[in-house]
Amino acid sequence: MYKDTNCGDITLDRVGDFVIVAGWVSKRRDHGNLIFIDLRDRSGILQIVFNPKNSEESHNLSEKLRNEWVIQVSGTISKRKEGAENNDLKTGQIELNATELKILSPSKTPPFEVIDELNIDDLTRLKYRFLDLRRPKMQNLLKLRHNVTREIWDYLSDKDFIQIETPVLIKSTPEGARDYVVPSRLHPGQFYALPQSPQQLKQILMVSGIEKYFQIAHCFRDEDLRADRQPEHTQLDLEMSYVHKKDVIELVEGLFISIVEKVVPNAKFDKPFLRISYDESIERFGTDKPDTRYGLELKTISKIVTNIGINVFDSVIENGGIVRSIVLPDCGEYTRKQTDELIEFSKLSGGKGLVFIGLDNNLESLENIQEDQYRSSLKKFLSVDVVKKIYDFTGAKSGDLVLIVADQAKIVNNVLSAIRTRMGKELNLFDDNKFNFVWVDDFPLFEWDELESKWIPAHHVFSSPKEEDLTYLENDPGKIKAELYDLVCNGYELGSGSIRIHDRDIQTRVFNVIGYKKEDIDTRFGHLLRSFDYGAPPHGGMGLGLDRLVMLLGGQDNIREVIAFPKTQTASDPLFDSPSNIDSNQLRELGISFPDLDKN
Repeated sequence: MYKDTNCGDITLDRVGDFVIVAGWVSKRRDHGNLIFIDLRDRSGILQIVFNPKNSEESHNLSEKLRNEWVIQVSGTISKRKEGAENNDLKTGQIELNATELKILSPSKTPPFEVIDELNIDDLTRLKYRFLDLRRPKMQNLLKLRHNVTREIWDYLSDKDFIQIETPVLIKSTPEGARDYVVPSRLHPGQFYALPQSPQQLKQILMVSGIEKYFQIAHCFRDEDLRADRQPEHTQLDLEMSYVHKKDVIELVEGLFISIVEKVVPNAKFDKPFLRISYDESIERFGTDKPDTRYGLELKTISKIVTNIGINVFDSVIENGGIVRSIVLPDCGEYTRKQTDELIEFSKLSGGKGLVFIGLDNNLESLENIQEDQYRSSLKKFLSVDVVKKIYDFTGAKSGDLVLIVADQAKIVNNVLSAIRTRMGKELNLFDDNKFNFVWVDDFPLFEWDELESKWIPAHHVFSSPKEEDLTYLENDPGKIKAELYDLVCNGYELGSGSIRIHDRDIQTRVFNVIGYKKEDIDTRFGHLLRSFDYGAPPHGGMGLGLDRLVMLLGGQDNIREVIAFPKTQTASDPLFDSPSNIDSNQLRELGISFPDLDKN
């Protein structure tokens, strides 16, 4: 071994010990006759002192050292002089007096300093990811990920689950996003797909008698990216036979409590986890992924603003839309610029605009409000009486700002939910160190796609309808609730699960609702339906995003920070310069050609 001790593990009780360490030069300081090196490895930083009295040869060689050179140092541990301690380091009370130095690998001047507080663009970080990952922050995040994964293994193994690896090359059966496809050389013109999830495979495992399965699964989706989404991601995939919804929820909740308590012991969270229905979540928060660390709940005010002389409200309501509001505390005296920014933000979120009402801060009571004590974008249409009713119904008070959006329900909820998220951050309404886990259940099985004019699955086609709603399958699919449940934390969906359909007839009826023809069903899902013919036990499970969970536990706002080698927002990899062109010979072997490219 090139070292017998880790830099960050050396403590005061090692004073007088001879040690051998190795790592990267983090910093070099020349103090005349003494040269100080901060040596960094995965465990931390250790100060090295090169004194010509201890070794003139090592001292002379240390003069050549520069940042990110890899070195090996031998010497004796001593206590730092009084006043020279560094309380910011675990090893800040000690130092190593070097007697031997070996240069293992020099380094070019790095494009950025390997420190936690970086001020460089993401493209450079990812191009030089091997340097970026040397930073202590990144090392700690990867260790956090490891610890989370280890706890998953330990917990589920103790619950009698079996880890099984499922194939990466499978059949293309799109599950809501586009598949990544892989051409087959042995079967020209045919393609494999990379799995969006092991959904059908784990269901077949249940039919196979496994009963309790899990996997840390790599999944692929060819979709547009955002801060909490990558083209390839890792999820905890699990499935159980002979279970009801409550059984899966209890198991996963126990697992997540164990993860947080063991991996992030100082974290703040409530248990048991809050549980609300999909309908309640939409009604209160405008989304099925609510951040419940703060209020700012939505209120429907359609009845209050009907027939008050505001045409936009009346026309929306007549056409089946709604009028909803949100109260921003202590924002009643926002400037015109601030309210205009909120209006523009609402448009970016899919709305046509919004109405605001702001009350003066010095208002003694709503009963005594005067026209000159409130302002609004529609003031000439809003009487004192209507303003009173709105403030009373929404719970707003003097100095608050009420925002109102009128449109179809989905648009209204999207806009106000986005405003709620933005203002929760801007007004500092929540504790960054709090994790609010929420179960959202009783989702609709289908939702109506306006563009395609058809029913589509709210989650996926394998979720079981509630037994009492089966009668609606053919005549009123929008009424059907499913045995579906999501786990949400701080506004992020961590996982989605359901009790699955295990009856061939019911599964076929669900396929029919979304417009699949018999030949489509046989081609795409014949393997699954065939397994149901041979005794399929009731089963259910979840897919839970490992990347998102670690992102939250690590206090990050982008999953790139907890993935060793992520992609950019354009799904490219600057480190490997991929995707890239394929050699024409390779394409020829696969039976693939690009005529337009060949002309060039």
